[in-house]
Amino acid sequence: MILITRLVTIIFGLFLVNIGIQHFRDPEWFEPIVPSVLGNPKFWVYLSGLFEIIFGIMILIEPLRKYGSLGISLMLIVLYWANLNMWINDIPIGGVKLNFFEHIMRGIIQILLILLSLYIGRWPPFAKEI
Repeated sequence: MILITRLVTIIFGLFLVNIGIQHFRDPEWFEPIVPSVLGNPKFWVYLSGLFEIIFGIMILIEPLRKYGSLGISLMLIVLYWANLNMWINDIPIGGVKLNFFEHIMRGIIQILLILLSLYIGRWPPFAKEI
């Protein structure tokens, strides 16, 4: 179980770093879903990309893992606002509009990623596991 957890942690950390890098390589892809009330979408895309890179690296480093995973969980909760904005305002991402089922699946995946992050950091309800 420990080996599987380590592998999942490495994959998840590298996935986050890659997604964070994509925020800098192609910010225009992410900009449409930034809630307009925030203004300056490019700034928010870059900022969220930076946090994804930082937290992705943090969970790869054992002494930083617990706090990196908490950061990921909080970030995913905050970033769901962009997903909700995309759903409510029927905003395409990458030129594609999602249907009702796809938005529901996106929300479920977001919840699962939050739980995975809490598991990796051994936060409740997973504090006694692993």
